[in-house]
Amino acid sequence: MSSSSPCPPLPEAVGNEGKNQPNNVQWPDGARGRFSAALQGVLSRIDHRLLRKICEAAGQPPIQLALKNGAKVATTAVQSVAKVVIRGRKTMFHLILDPEVGFGDGYSSGHIAVEGDLVGMLACLYQSASTGSTQSWYSRFVSYCMEHAQRNSVRGARNNIRRHYDLSNEFFQLWLDPQLVYSCAYFPSGLTGLAEAQVSKMDYICRKLNLRAGERVVDVGSGWGALALHMAERYGVKVRGFSIAHEQIVWAQRRASQLGLSDRVEFVEDDYRNISEKYDVLVSVGMLEHVGAEHYREMGHVMDTVLDRNGRGLLQSIGRNRAQVFSNWTRKRIFPGAYAPTLGQMMELFEPHGFSILDVENLRTHYELTLEHWLARFEDARDRVSAMFGPEFARAWRLYLSGALAGFRVGALQLFQIVFARAGSQQIPSTRAHLYHGFPAVVPMRHPKEE
Repeated sequence: MSSSSPCPPLPEAVGNEGKNQPNNVQWPDGARGRFSAALQGVLSRIDHRLLRKICEAAGQPPIQLALKNGAKVATTAVQSVAKVVIRGRKTMFHLILDPEVGFGDGYSSGHIAVEGDLVGMLACLYQSASTGSTQSWYSRFVSYCMEHAQRNSVRGARNNIRRHYDLSNEFFQLWLDPQLVYSCAYFPSGLTGLAEAQVSKMDYICRKLNLRAGERVVDVGSGWGALALHMAERYGVKVRGFSIAHEQIVWAQRRASQLGLSDRVEFVEDDYRNISEKYDVLVSVGMLEHVGAEHYREMGHVMDTVLDRNGRGLLQSIGRNRAQVFSNWTRKRIFPGAYAPTLGQMMELFEPHGFSILDVENLRTHYELTLEHWLARFEDARDRVSAMFGPEFARAWRLYLSGALAGFRVGALQLFQIVFARAGSQQIPSTRAHLYHGFPAVVPMRHPKEE
């Protein structure tokens, strides 16, 4: 092969001038500048096209997208609520491949910045998604793989829960209320603070259950124990709480001892599938999201097994109006194995065992207020969170709380509270007055022939 090539060497890469690279090309006057300008024009058109593709995939939200080099696109129908700055083409390609995970990871790492209202921007994305944007094939494939990798089997559930709840009690103390109630609060008025609203929620649940002194209660997914301790202290019941989060159990046991309630409240570190004793009342708040729809019949069987013949219960869960996969990014980075069911899916817990549904309430607006409090407290503690876990972790959790708030604000997420009982249960109040006015629950008198 001849040592002299018929093709001249390529010009050196744009932007590499003066970096000890040989330059054997003799550029005509002004040619280098024209070539550079033409190349930048081609790249700019490609950038605009890719940004437009990202915007279309997101459902054309009223958001301006921009690359750090200056390329930008925006929908023209309405004024943009925020500007999203993408700091690099690699991040942009990730957004095209998997928009949700690409945005979540990009924002967490600092390769994506949001200028403006983060919650408002996420709310617009939720609304745009509801108008027809669909998941890419890659996103669906990732979701499918995660469902298998994060199965809520006995072992899998422990791994999933530990990745979230065992971060440390100190972390959750920074932004939850003093009792560490990690579920939707109940705000009787707009002036109610977070700690008071959480107590109101626990009272509201106890009134819905029509608790009576001496009854046996099982709390499935008892968290840091606030509800179990509240029921025992204020309603005179005996409670056994179950959780597979070690940090929560240790905290709850210590609180029971401090309050002198260890004789009435027991906290057990075990899976709900191993509960076997009989109880008058079953309550589960914020745990169903970690069960997985494929295990609803299994949990329903546990409910049927442990509730006495006149038993009753309450389930509270984040939900949706229609069935759809849970957020890929949230499952990947925050809540592995999580799923938010529809009311229809939740019925799989009750219908096979003949449970009667007594009350269904959607507390979505209360969860919106709860998250406003949590996010504000988290913002105040961001420097401490960063010091504990690093700035990327802090940005990820800021995005998670902001996204949850946006979801409840626009109705993409719901909060279902369901009261149920055995079909023949007689402990059913005749009105709802006791829920709102502090009246005692009135159970109708039965005819003598019914005794």
